This record gives sequence, C-alpha cells and structure tokens, in this order.
Amino acid sequence: MKIALGSDHRGYTVKQRLIDVLTKAGHEIHDLGTTCGEAGVDYPDYAIPVSQEVAGHAADRGILVCGTGFGMCIVANKVHGVRAVTCRNDIEAEMSRRHNDANVLCMSADFLGQEQIDRMVNIWLATEFDAGRHLRRVEKITKYEEDHPGE
Repeated sequence: MKIALGSDHRGYTVKQRLIDVLTKAGHEIHDLGTTCGEAGVDYPDYAIPVSQEVAGHAADRGILVCGTGFGMCIVANKVHGVRAVTCRNDIEAEMSRRHNDANVLCMSADFLGQEQIDRMVNIWLATEFDAGRHLRRVEKITKYEEDHPGE
C-alpha cells in the first residue's frame, strides 16, 4: 500500500519511527515532512500535501501526526475526498475504516504510546471498508463535495 506521511515538529519522532515500521512491513512511503523535530512548524503545511495525495489517488492512505492529532484532522478534512479521523484506541481505528472508509488517520504524538500507535496503524491499514449500509452514507458525503466544489 502507498502511504503518504506527514507531521509537525511534535509528531516528527513518531513519523520517523513509522517510516521504518511501515517500510519493513512492505508499504511504500512518501514522507511529506517535516524534516526536523526541533524547530516549530505549522501543521497545515504538512496536512494539506498529505491530504491532496490521498484525494488525488497518488497515495492509498495518509497518516498525520501532531501533538494532539486534532489540528491535522481539521485541516485534512478541508480537502475534498478526504475522510480524516483522530483515533485514540484500537476500536476507533477499526471502526473508522469499517464504517466510515476513513482514508487519513490523524494521531497524537503526546497522548499515545509507541505500542498503541503501532497497533492502531496496523489495525487501520488492515481493516477493509464494510460498504453495505455504510456505503450509502459515504456516498452522500462524496455527493455533497461534488455539488459544493470549493466550499
């Protein structure tokens, strides 16, 4: 799977570790920054390019990491075609894929441990969309985006 990754300075260490873990698992990674964990950077500068890759189908999924995951999620959901979620546990990671077909996972570098992050990412990447009754709902989101371009 091709995965676009991005983080701000607070998520840098987690992102760097995920690059190694995901590459070893056979995924193709596109690291869209930041390239440094020391200098303060602005999360929209990384959330937008990751989200654009996912929305444009240059990446299958995206993963964003910042201090809380909230800022990245807010920005990612501004990009048409993105269904970004902030997850705090395994069940949320699974259900975001199963019921919502989430294509961008936003995570907290400050509130989640390494083992929890690894487990959530693995669950999120392995879980398929259930479609069925959930497809109708996701299609309504897509239709709204198509009917309201630029909003």
